[in-house]
Amino acid sequence: MAPSLDDVRAWDKDDPLRAHRDAFALPPGITYLDGNSLGPLPHAARERVARVVSEEWGRGLIRSWDDAGWMDAPARIGARIAAIVGASPDEVTVADSTSVNLFKLCAAAAALRPGRTKLVIEDGNFPTDRHVLDGLARLLPGLRVETADVPGLADAIDGDTAVALLCHVHYRSGARHDMAALTGAARAAGAIAVWDLSHSVGAVPVGLNAAGVEMAVGCGYKFLNGGPGAPAFLYVARHLQAAARSPLQGWIGHASPFGFSDRYEPAPGVGRFLAGTPGVLGLAALEAGVETVLAADPQALWAKSARLFDLFAERVGLRCPGLDLATPRDPALRGSHIAFRCDNARSVMQALVARGVVGDYRPPDLLRFGLTPLYLRYEDVWTAVESLAGVLDPVPQTAGV
Repeated sequence: MAPSLDDVRAWDKDDPLRAHRDAFALPPGITYLDGNSLGPLPHAARERVARVVSEEWGRGLIRSWDDAGWMDAPARIGARIAAIVGASPDEVTVADSTSVNLFKLCAAAAALRPGRTKLVIEDGNFPTDRHVLDGLARLLPGLRVETADVPGLADAIDGDTAVALLCHVHYRSGARHDMAALTGAARAAGAIAVWDLSHSVGAVPVGLNAAGVEMAVGCGYKFLNGGPGAPAFLYVARHLQAAARSPLQGWIGHASPFGFSDRYEPAPGVGRFLAGTPGVLGLAALEAGVETVLAADPQALWAKSARLFDLFAERVGLRCPGLDLATPRDPALRGSHIAFRCDNARSVMQALVARGVVGDYRPPDLLRFGLTPLYLRYEDVWTAVESLAGVLDPVPQTAGV
């Protein structure tokens, strides 16, 4: 039997993650279902950035690079993210943007596989991932980009493949790859799989070490709630760190940055993938956002995400029967957003936002809704679907639905 509104409110009352909602400055009157694009503001981020500005920068000035731990922030925050993605603390650092980190790791991985010519990517992957590989292929003659559909990905990774760039969760459909299986296929072929975790980190279980992953990048401003344009992170497995070289050799990635040597010597470990001076204000906000995720039980996060999805899909099936679910129903095959194919999807989403329900649209025909367990209530899902039904002019509500 389908749950009633009273049932849904009871779920919220018993939700083990209920208290975490109070960590965020959520605007009144808004049902926010776009945390997979930009996480909301954590109260702690506002307070942390204010302290950095007024005290550390305002009073400490340049001394704060040491006294306030500014210089150590990329490694410190990277170690905290490592706990979220199932890596060792010394395998993750924070730097630059996702796109820049993708370029650094794909270039480093290609250099570790000399003589191989193929860069493999899923057809229809997030555009920046393809743009990065195309740029790398233009920069390094002899490399070429080959696309493959999902069923053919493992077969496309062969003895001529240097790098396979893979998105853990697809940005449009929410479909999730079997990370261990594809990583195993890449390693068996002698290639390096570079994983983009942007739509999974902070919401979906990620076990990089357990899956044998060698390189990965991720976004700081989606489920990690680090703020618009937050710094990204990168992961390099310990066994590759001594051999991998960043193509962007900046002074912060030097083994002795304050030795001011003209000769570049890469820092030991993953720190060699740093380049320019860290952006302290962005790092401060990201650190606060990461702590909001770490404060929650990861098993409870994923369990709630799955239940939010099931409720959303069931309610849309009842109230908006004309929509076509584009996301796999099996929790093992999906991330933490739900997408529906819809005629006039852009105008439908605009009308929905005007009613106070904020999701997003992806061309040509997808309505996309982020299901962020930290702050989203089950009643929010109910409200969102009722608003969507009102926009679509659905079948009338029936008793008991």
